[in-house]
Amino acid sequence: MARDHDVQALSDVDIHVYEALASQAVESGGAELPALVRATGLEEAAVRRSLAMLVEQGYAVPKGGGFGLGAHTFGLDY
Repeated sequence: MARDHDVQALSDVDIHVYEALASQAVESGGAELPALVRATGLEEAAVRRSLAMLVEQGYAVPKGGGFGLGAHTFGLDY
């Protein structure tokens, strides 16, 4: 996990996937891949690549069979 988050390293797709994860995490504590694919409308491969980047940057963490939110340095309004 990266110690210094670099929001500028995230693509529009990464931000879209992060927002879908964040909205589901508020309700259920996390999200599984199929739910993120449905929520984003993206192909599974694109969501997987994005999740890998989000995990690498520390914005998402593997959680059970899915993903949860990692530490972040900005506010969320959900």
